[in-house]
Amino acid sequence: MRDKASGRGRLLARKSLATLQREAGQQGIKRALGPLNLVLLGIGCILGAGIYVMPGNAAAFFAGPAVMLSFVVAGSACALTAFCYAELSSTMPVTGSAYTYCYAAMGEVFAWFIGWLLILEYGMAAATLAVGFSGYFTSLMRDFGVHIPATLATPLIEASSSGHGTVLTLTRSFNLVAALAIGVVTVVLTLGISASAAVNNFLVIVKVSVLIAFIAIGIGAVDPSNWTPFIPPNEGGFAYGWQGVMRAASILFFAYLGFETVSTAAAEARNPERDLPIGILGSLIACTIIYIIVAAVLTGAVPYRELGVPDPIAIAVDRMGHPGFAVLVKVGALMGLASVLLVNAYGQSRVTFAMSRDGLLPPLFSTLHKRFKTPHLGTVLLGVIAAAAAAFMPLSLLGDLISIGIGLAFIVVALSVMWLRTTQPDLHRPFRVPFGGFHVGRFWVGYVPLGAILLCFAMIVPVIVDLVRQALLGQPAPILFLIVYALAGVLTYFGYSMRRSKLALEGA
Repeated sequence: MRDKASGRGRLLARKSLATLQREAGQQGIKRALGPLNLVLLGIGCILGAGIYVMPGNAAAFFAGPAVMLSFVVAGSACALTAFCYAELSSTMPVTGSAYTYCYAAMGEVFAWFIGWLLILEYGMAAATLAVGFSGYFTSLMRDFGVHIPATLATPLIEASSSGHGTVLTLTRSFNLVAALAIGVVTVVLTLGISASAAVNNFLVIVKVSVLIAFIAIGIGAVDPSNWTPFIPPNEGGFAYGWQGVMRAASILFFAYLGFETVSTAAAEARNPERDLPIGILGSLIACTIIYIIVAAVLTGAVPYRELGVPDPIAIAVDRMGHPGFAVLVKVGALMGLASVLLVNAYGQSRVTFAMSRDGLLPPLFSTLHKRFKTPHLGTVLLGVIAAAAAAFMPLSLLGDLISIGIGLAFIVVALSVMWLRTTQPDLHRPFRVPFGGFHVGRFWVGYVPLGAILLCFAMIVPVIVDLVRQALLGQPAPILFLIVYALAGVLTYFGYSMRRSKLALEGA
């Protein structure tokens, strides 16, 4: 069904399910992924910065040992959203993830909005992961007597905490290590999904093995006194207390991005109706368990105030007094971050591929390599942008930008489930969200989608409040960045996408 391609109807024009199913067979991308590949794809993306980088900052500045509770809160929001993704991805097994679902359920202008957010989300996630990679790489090189200058491993803009909030300062540094990490991943992605999946599977196996070893050895180094008090008293703002637990949850929210990335692989799954729900839910459950256990060992081995670094697990293993094991863990961390970096860059390139295919972005993003059948040009361009962000922007700012984008995308996915259940109740759905729902007038409200919306709002609000607080205290850069990015999206849509949209051309 499509509205008239003019006025309000033009903005709310929707793609029909028949169109999506037809496009699924015409995209030209090779279907090479089975259920195990998809589960490992999700684990490959989830077990990265969320376990190797962000828990340190979340514990040191906000939650203390209660960062374990923060993982539970963030995981709960993602679990409810994962059910929504599973229903939509099994019903619409095409590339594009939340962007595509929104296009079919709510219309083009909303789809553009969510697609523009996803581009930011994946790009900033790649930059965050690269910064973490840089921290572990320089630490590992020091173990071998190689000292990388700080000016080549720290960003141009640095963030520090003070009594007045986060302070951003300019340095003379350039995180070349992080930029090069993104460059290598970009090359791997251009070689094709089969090569990328093989590399990812190897990296996942190694990093999971290393994390299990970290848990086994780290249990003996745990000092229970480091868990006291479990929830430190609030020191103002979001510094500790339950306020800090929720703020830490909003930071760790993006750590679960991997399950969402599985849905972007719909066009490359051999049996998407069956395999996508397995990949999404399987990877989320496995990683949540690992997150909580590792966070317990991490905060038990090192006082939480000392964990505000890009490589907290490296700090922990150094304290354990096993030099050889410390090197092994750092290698595992590098492989873990590399696999997540690979999957995040993959997800971003597939979202832009879908938007370009619909005419909302230039053809460059959907042009496939003749041999490898990958959108190589768009992948390279996105890689360059992410590398620049990794070289210049600090870790804390990158994490906040990601959480806002993810939260809004998840809310739209939950709304899309309810909208399609209302407008197309008889649509074939190989997987349905559990526990049913109720009607408000003609509109169907599911208990699971509603819970996902409420929890995702709870993840976004602390970030926005903190960004506004920073702006009022003289640090407007983060919120200005979001405003400029949003305005760029509006100008791009009305200046380019709206006139070149395939729906617009078909309706003309």
